[in-house]
Amino acid sequence: VQLVESGGGLVQPGGSLRLSCAVSGFTFSSYSMSWYRQAPGKEREWVAGISRAGGGTNYADSVKGRFTVSRDNAKNTAYLQMNSLKPEDTAVYYCKAGIRWGNGTLVTVSS
Repeated sequence: VQLVESGGGLVQPGGSLRLSCAVSGFTFSSYSMSWYRQAPGKEREWVAGISRAGGGTNYADSVKGRFTVSRDNAKNTAYLQMNSLKPEDTAVYYCKAGIRWGNGTLVTVSS
């Protein structure tokens, strides 16, 4: 069972990144997916979620209107499109399915 995040990096304020979460070892389409993040010195917080078929999404207020969660069940992959990034979005981003977590990918928003 594996969840592997990718797509993180350094981006300037106002920029965009797309994170991916590639899943293997279990039936991806059977699970809703969530994205979380953990900023330095802070607790991990929920960012966004998407239902099993992708028809339902929800977001934390802090990212609503800027982030979009999606999934491709044929590719066993979930995505987090992040636009209008702010320095306060700097964090390690994790995907989660059921009780399973990925190892995270670092997003740094800085000029």
